[in-house]
Amino acid sequence: MNNNYNIKVYNSLTNKIEDFKTIKEGEVSMYVCGPTVYDHQHIGNARPVVFFDTVKRFLKYIGYNVKHVSNFTDIDDKIILSAQKEGVKEEEISSRYMQAFIDANVALNCEMDVIRPQVTKTIPEIVSFINDLVKTNHAYVSGDDVYFRVQSDDKYGCLSNQKLDELEVGARIDINSGKEDPRDFTLWKKTSDTGRKWDSCFGAGRPGWHTECVVMIHKILGDQIDIHGGGIDLKFPHHENEIAQNYSLCKNTLANYWIHNARLDLKGEKMSKSLGNVIWIKDIVKEYHPMALRLCLLSNHYRQTIQYQSDMIKQMEQEYYKIEKLFISLYRKLELSYNLKEGNVLPIMNEFLNEMAYDFNTANAIAKLYDLMKIINTHLRDKNITISSLQDDYKTLKDMLYVLGINVDIKPLNSDELKLVNDWLDARNNKDFDKADILRNKITELGIRL
Repeated sequence: MNNNYNIKVYNSLTNKIEDFKTIKEGEVSMYVCGPTVYDHQHIGNARPVVFFDTVKRFLKYIGYNVKHVSNFTDIDDKIILSAQKEGVKEEEISSRYMQAFIDANVALNCEMDVIRPQVTKTIPEIVSFINDLVKTNHAYVSGDDVYFRVQSDDKYGCLSNQKLDELEVGARIDINSGKEDPRDFTLWKKTSDTGRKWDSCFGAGRPGWHTECVVMIHKILGDQIDIHGGGIDLKFPHHENEIAQNYSLCKNTLANYWIHNARLDLKGEKMSKSLGNVIWIKDIVKEYHPMALRLCLLSNHYRQTIQYQSDMIKQMEQEYYKIEKLFISLYRKLELSYNLKEGNVLPIMNEFLNEMAYDFNTANAIAKLYDLMKIINTHLRDKNITISSLQDDYKTLKDMLYVLGINVDIKPLNSDELKLVNDWLDARNNKDFDKADILRNKITELGIRL
């Protein structure tokens, strides 16, 4: 465990930068709200996925054991509607888009060590949790539905900094005559449609969205965790309502640190499936290198809104190709000299990690990556540079790219390929250009990248 980095985090709950202290020494429990799987994911949806993957990578790199949970909401009105339109079961829709989400994560080089609970596999725990809220008078049954009694929580509004008497009944808060208070939110709802439903002590129905996440957190991580993350759009009412339910039963705010990333907007507007102004991840990674999108998302501080433009992704693709070219050049230099092994990290690695430690500033960390690239380019041009110096460069570059999640695909050379490339280098150095051209053609035919 490396204790040299004083991690500071902007906590949305207190609206200030705080020292990061975990509940258990050396361990981090982190929950990030996952997708409702009724369609493909757009590039705005990719921002929390990529950002929190990078947070996890950094914490792991400096020695923390990170337990990362991100759910699938695999039952929802939108899923049911999609299933009805296609004439298939809801499970087919949710399975299809869960796989599409995983495919997008793989393309963006997100680590797969994520626990992914599903709402449909958590129903008994959700019903039990709601029943506990009813028994303690924090929730009530009205007809065939169950609602959370917002008035019962004197801390309600602590995350969004809204006072209860100032809350307005708006588009995000259902208006229902069965409620004691229009601000109360649904925990369980009776359904009369043909969609999937479950029997419960409240009647056949489905759980409310706000209850699902808090119960999955309880089931896997406990009633109090280190980090709860998600997009800023979830801050109210979703995350506010999670806190309300947890505080009512457990007397804590569920997470010690609430971290929210800003949006990625398109032409000054929120990117939204309902508005139809989306760019799908699956399409962008076909047109551009997937790492261009990852770089694009990380080149801005996570609390800064990104105004997406097509020239932005083009520029990031060029930046990625510079990284790729340098990494391959350094890798082959060491490989061809039979010295492909890692040395020690350079001092600039500490500067990089300190940028990450101060509120996960990926933009500044990438600036340190570019500084390292200048150092390595200088070393590669220096005929007197030592192999050990290049090994230190390699270790440092590899580690920075790991933390940022920037992947460079490179195939190691086998013994025959090593001999072929070294023979080509010898021919070129001996100015035997005819032989060099022949060998170069063979190298190209084999798809060897130098």
